[in-house]
Amino acid sequence: MKELEDRILSEGIVREGDVLKVDSFLNHRCDTQLYDHMGAEWARLFAGEPVDKILTIEASGIGIACVAARHFGNVPVVFARKTESINLDGSQYRTQIHSYTHGRDYHVIVAKRFLTPGEHVLIIDDFLANGCALNGLLQICEDAGVSVTGIGIAVEKGFQPGGKSLRERGYHLESLAIVDSMDPATGKITFREQ
Repeated sequence: MKELEDRILSEGIVREGDVLKVDSFLNHRCDTQLYDHMGAEWARLFAGEPVDKILTIEASGIGIACVAARHFGNVPVVFARKTESINLDGSQYRTQIHSYTHGRDYHVIVAKRFLTPGEHVLIIDDFLANGCALNGLLQICEDAGVSVTGIGIAVEKGFQPGGKSLRERGYHLESLAIVDSMDPATGKITFREQ
C-alpha cells in the first residue's frame, strides 16, 4: 500500500535493534484517515472471505481493528488483554506471548464468551516481526474452535521470520507494507515489491 509506505518513509524513524518507530501516525498518534484506507485495502484483499469478528491484541492493534471493522460490515472487534482486571469474569482463553518491542513476556486473555466455536475470525495487528503475538492469538483461536479467515498486518518486517513462517503454515497473510531492510545509520528503508 503506497500511502502507508510513503508515510513510513517520511515519518518513520529507524533505530538500533531492528526497531521502526512509526508512532506519529500508526501506534501512538493515530491517523484515522490512514486507518480507514488500510481497512478498505484489507476488505479488498479479503473480499469474499467470511468474517464474523476481528481479533487483535492490546494496545496498538485496537484502533486499527476498530476502523477496519467498518469495512467488514461493522463486525465486532475483540482484543486480547495483556493484564488482569476485576472486570474480567467467567472463563477465559489464555496464552503467553513474548513482545519483541517491550522485550518481555505477557499472559494474554480473551473471555470465552466473545469467541464462539465455528466463527470466522480475521486477525489484524500493527506489526509483524517474529510472530510471537500472532502465534499467541492463533493459539487462542485454536482453543476457541474458531476458523482464522486471514491475518491483516499494517507493517511486516520481512527480514524477520514471522511472516515467512505464517505463510508456510498456510495462513492467508496480507501485510500492507513489507520492510525488507532498514539501516539505523542512514535511516534508509527498503520495501518489498508486492
